[in-house]
Amino acid sequence: MIATIVAAFMLLQVQDTTEVLGPATIYGESRRQELMHLTLGSVEVGRNYIENNFSGTLAQSLSTIPGVQARAIGSGQSKPAIRGLGFNRIAVAVDGIKHEGQQWGDDHGLEIDQFAVDRVEVIKGPGALMYGSDAIGGVLGIYTNYLPTEPFEGRVNLFGRSNNLSAGLSARLQGRSGPFYWKLHLTGSDYADYKVPTDEIEYYSYRIPLKNGTLRNTAGQERDASLILGFVGPRFRNDFKVSETWSKSGFFANAHGLEVRLSDIDYDASRRDIDLPWQSVNHLTVHNHSHFHGNGFTLDGDLAWQMNHRQERSEPVSHGYMPIPPDDKERDFLKHTLTGKLGGKIVLSEQNLLQTGVDAEFQHNRRDGWGFIIPDFETLSGGVYVTDRHTVSESLNFNGGVRYDHAYTSIHGYTDWFPTPDEAGTPVYKQRSGDIQRDFDSFTWSLGAAWSPGRWVLKANVGKSFRVPIPKELGADGVNYHIFRYEKGSPDLQPEKSYQLDAGINWMGEKLSFRVDPYLNWFPNYIYLNPGSSYYEGLQMYTYTQAQVLRTGFEAQVTYQLFRFLELEAKGEYLWARQMSGAKKGYTLPFCPPWKAVFSARYSFLEDGFVLFDVRVAGRQDQIVPPEKPTEGWYTLNLSAGKNYPLGPIVLKTGIQVENLLNRRYYDHTNYYRLIGVPEPGLNASLMLGVDF
Repeated sequence: MIATIVAAFMLLQVQDTTEVLGPATIYGESRRQELMHLTLGSVEVGRNYIENNFSGTLAQSLSTIPGVQARAIGSGQSKPAIRGLGFNRIAVAVDGIKHEGQQWGDDHGLEIDQFAVDRVEVIKGPGALMYGSDAIGGVLGIYTNYLPTEPFEGRVNLFGRSNNLSAGLSARLQGRSGPFYWKLHLTGSDYADYKVPTDEIEYYSYRIPLKNGTLRNTAGQERDASLILGFVGPRFRNDFKVSETWSKSGFFANAHGLEVRLSDIDYDASRRDIDLPWQSVNHLTVHNHSHFHGNGFTLDGDLAWQMNHRQERSEPVSHGYMPIPPDDKERDFLKHTLTGKLGGKIVLSEQNLLQTGVDAEFQHNRRDGWGFIIPDFETLSGGVYVTDRHTVSESLNFNGGVRYDHAYTSIHGYTDWFPTPDEAGTPVYKQRSGDIQRDFDSFTWSLGAAWSPGRWVLKANVGKSFRVPIPKELGADGVNYHIFRYEKGSPDLQPEKSYQLDAGINWMGEKLSFRVDPYLNWFPNYIYLNPGSSYYEGLQMYTYTQAQVLRTGFEAQVTYQLFRFLELEAKGEYLWARQMSGAKKGYTLPFCPPWKAVFSARYSFLEDGFVLFDVRVAGRQDQIVPPEKPTEGWYTLNLSAGKNYPLGPIVLKTGIQVENLLNRRYYDHTNYYRLIGVPEPGLNASLMLGVDF
């Protein structure tokens, strides 16, 4: 059995050398069968894809996949979005366990070391049957637990980027002795303030000069470490993993309130110093995974504990009626999450594969600091599901599933630490959030089919998904400086529901192949921040509300092997959204991405060398929600190249990527900094040097 597991691992390593496991990569019967069994709308990428598309953060490295976006603030912070949905609408799962940080926040990224990743699966569409509430918009499945095959092996990567003068080192050491194996991974990086192709921006009618086009105080640091100890027997496998991620990064000083104009800090003294305001995030995970398989069945069990500690530090300055605070700790969040999962697969017959499971999660979050935005809370949630795949023949199968979830949320009241005059002028301690206890129940389902006549693979799926309102949506009441607004929750929000229709059309030829994934979503009660007409401390008031929303769109990818050494590819995405009820009826949704496309030519030389030239294009986005402003369309020219050099017992790997070759000034509609006129980074070259041994 060990030999079988090793063989499976070797197969995965072969897949890892591909870029996107789409119809353009592997042809023939094996690829057709693989597409038949992949989840509808799913795309898999390996470690080489992430390294060849290295763009600073994991979300940015994956943003070249059609349907995947990176919502960024600064050069070191971004979060993934799938088909325009992000934050608590997509589940980020690491080795099967949902990653739980302060993911409601817009101003920090994923606490995940992208250099420790072996494989990423992107499920574009609802994955609520397997992951519950937060997977209403999709799943980003990250896997770091591939088995080593040698007694001792490893790799070292040295990487850097020119725009923000970043430099980093990543090392993986691993080995296997009989049934026991281990993996150790370490990563460290430092980056300076990043540069944009402009010398000034405008914020609240104030002209803010940028010295040498540098966005002051956007430097940062990151440190990551993980250790896996494992055992593989004839029928049993166990992985025990401990990982920790720490980062510290500055906030663009001029975006953190106008008071910074009165600061004594010299923000232009150095590109590498991290001055106030800054944030730090520490994420610790302890995870044990067990797998057992018998004749016709498998069992998987997971138990994980996560600790996420995030702080925001800023100069103690009086805001409104708040006096000067005693220290610089503006906000502090400490979150503990305990997760348990048990799942199994049973082969009922040659035609039927039954999958069932149960999972539960407990969250405990506490706040501190003189600034308030969300209250303390606890949540307890759990679900049970069952799915079945019925195979009629090699070219036709059906699948279906149901899931039931229950969630309980307890929010603690919060009262300001300083008095504010009421309407009569009497000083009172204002209550920002009251005690809230809510129970939520949901029943979800899915039905689908896959049919493969000849070179075609056709898929369709219909289903219902849900999402529980998060504590921020229920109890927020505070200023979010990073996206320039005051946010207020609504304690009576109902669980968000979604009815969706997804399809997949794949065709694979000897030289030409294409893929189209259309979709349609209907939200009877979509939750979003509705901009209002009132202001607080000069910031517009946004209130969480619900409305009927219709979303539809598609992703497409076409590849043509012009010559053995030259491959042409075009891929793109389009999303249309409309509010069908509420105060903003007839408008789209905030930060709705425009259509995008990538046209590329890849030249392959020798055995594994390549040069890739691409043009990335985005359309004008004038479908907006006031007070948003339209964003002009843009294009960039980009170049990447790589080559591996076998040198005896080691392999030297080289890669370079140059983005925005023409140093064009443009604005990404999904980037929050565009609201204050900050364009995307200019010319940026990334270099990767690695040694595999």
